[in-house]
Amino acid sequence: MRTAPNAEEWTLIKRCLKGDQNAQLKLYNKYVQAMYNIVIRMHPNPMDAEDILQDSFVKVFRSLSTFSGDATLGAWIKRIVINTCLNFLRKNKRLSFIQIEPGTDFIEEEVLKEARVDMATIHHAVKQLPEGCRVIFSLHLLEGYQHKEIAKILDISESTSKTQYHRAKRLLRQKLKKNINRAGR
Repeated sequence: MRTAPNAEEWTLIKRCLKGDQNAQLKLYNKYVQAMYNIVIRMHPNPMDAEDILQDSFVKVFRSLSTFSGDATLGAWIKRIVINTCLNFLRKNKRLSFIQIEPGTDFIEEEVLKEARVDMATIHHAVKQLPEGCRVIFSLHLLEGYQHKEIAKILDISESTSKTQYHRAKRLLRQKLKKNINRAGR
């Protein structure tokens, strides 16, 4: 696994820092789709997602001179994108967390394991999760953040992160089970 930019990326970074618009476009095009996918998973409104993405890339280009090379360029950009998305959600007071009662029943997984569910159905179900659950679900499962990291990023307890993640999984199972039952009729 590569942890630092290669020579080609460093050349691209240097060109961007000199104001080379072709290099900036190349950097943008290289990462825009992957970063959009991250944003749309955390905030499913396409218009807001595009705004968040553009704000993120403005921040990338403004702070490119601070890039140290300790991680890959993509990982550094990803962190900016996630922080920009979280700041947007906080600013618009869309990020909230709901407590789950102890002993909440979880849907049996056997039904889902046997069923074939296409990615579009899963993506649609994830987009319908409550904001807090969806953000934590995306950060943990899809972006690979640990609950301790999520708790620090979102200024919540680690237990709240875990609870919201489990709630997201439970709600997702329920939504997918309904789709399976409808398809089976």
